[in-house]
Amino acid sequence: MSRFLANTIKISMGLMLTTIGLFMSFSLSAHGVDDATKQFLILNEGVSILPFIYIGAKHMVTGYDHLLFLVGVIFFLFKTKDVLIYVSLFTLGHSITLLFGVLNDIQVNPYLIDAIIGLSIVYKGFDNLGGFKRILGSQPNTKLAVLLFGLFHGFGLATKIQEFDLPQEGLVPNILAFNVGVEIGQFLVLGAVVILMSFWRRHRSYFQFSTATNTLLMSAGLMLVGFQLTGYFVN
Repeated sequence: MSRFLANTIKISMGLMLTTIGLFMSFSLSAHGVDDATKQFLILNEGVSILPFIYIGAKHMVTGYDHLLFLVGVIFFLFKTKDVLIYVSLFTLGHSITLLFGVLNDIQVNPYLIDAIIGLSIVYKGFDNLGGFKRILGSQPNTKLAVLLFGLFHGFGLATKIQEFDLPQEGLVPNILAFNVGVEIGQFLVLGAVVILMSFWRRHRSYFQFSTATNTLLMSAGLMLVGFQLTGYFVN
């Protein structure tokens, strides 16, 4: 048992170091808002359904913070029904605040909202490790937590969109198209993740390395919080 614990710690440290490198390289390019996309969003006029669907899907596929949280959410969900329920709650949450935030011009400091998104990753990793049961004696309502964090993730999306000061003409259908694209991107990535995890779950290593994996999730979330708070205080 002690040997297993030592190996787990070594693997966790290796994963943490790898994650540090990934965050340092991806922190500035997250969410896929490249120069071409920026130029399109700034110059676009009128309704552009397909381009906004594409941008929404690309945003989610490259949005590692949202995806890390969802990996934590589905890590111990073994039934398709449960995966659909939790992902639907997350989708409901971020759809509400995305649409409400953009259409009502409600802006949140991007550094602070991304720091909260980082905390959501820490929360889910800690929850998966049974931390709340050990400390509080009971587990918080997971479904409610996923819905609430979905609301924060949606404000993150809304804040990113509002940076481009989109014209009011065609804003509603364009934002709806963007949200549809986000869901398409989420479906594609999560589908791939679920397939990979289903193969991994056939091996005993899935549970053997569950502690290391969720420790990695927490580490990634903490580093994201650190990056964003640093940006908040520096800028």
